[in-house]
Amino acid sequence: MQIPFQRLILASFLMGALILGGCDSPKKTPSSSTSAAPTSSTPAAVSTNSQFPGLPRLDGMATVVMTVKGKQITIELDGNNAPLSAGNFVDLVQKGFYNGLTFHRVVREPQPFVVQGGDPKGNGTGGYIPSGSSSERQIPLEIKSQGATAPTYSQPITDRPILQHKRGAIAMARSQSPDSASSQFYFTLADIPFLDGNYTVFGKITKGLEVIDTIKQGDKITSAKVTSGADKLKK
Repeated sequence: MQIPFQRLILASFLMGALILGGCDSPKKTPSSSTSAAPTSSTPAAVSTNSQFPGLPRLDGMATVVMTVKGKQITIELDGNNAPLSAGNFVDLVQKGFYNGLTFHRVVREPQPFVVQGGDPKGNGTGGYIPSGSSSERQIPLEIKSQGATAPTYSQPITDRPILQHKRGAIAMARSQSPDSASSQFYFTLADIPFLDGNYTVFGKITKGLEVIDTIKQGDKITSAKVTSGADKLKK
């Protein structure tokens, strides 16, 4: 089935907006189009222990309750399929990093897209800088395809991922470089399949899905707390 030209243009526009809202990074990778499918084959899956030994990792599932405008959003984080991205999020929640930060980007037109937050600068260019460091902690692109035993890192995949951009998914925002994610995340306001394989989904909203439909640009995260699975976090 041929995809209508107008739909391709819309997908390119929305994906471009998401990339521009990711964390700035000194690392860049050449790309002729932000919405183009990767042309190289999927690399072999690698171990998070051997390639990324300094990053927090979630070995299993965890739950975070985020409060926005007095209402709670319950988020299930999937460390089985995205251990580094989920581990990074749990670690930052435990540090209280997200408390008081704003949702700096809300895209509902021309169709529901994402609600994005987690930037300490509040303008889409910031990320988490660990104490004693002068640079951001960067999280690699991490996507586990169906049937795989481990995630693929640092490169988009063409296979169908286990964690997909269904409505209510939580995923990592990034700049053009695949490994430039840090602290910014987004909630999907609708099913967005054209992002699958290009951005890391690491969980989903299990309760309070209606809350994200009310979030406006500038709304703050009152608090975020780990309510279960904190013992699964490995630093």
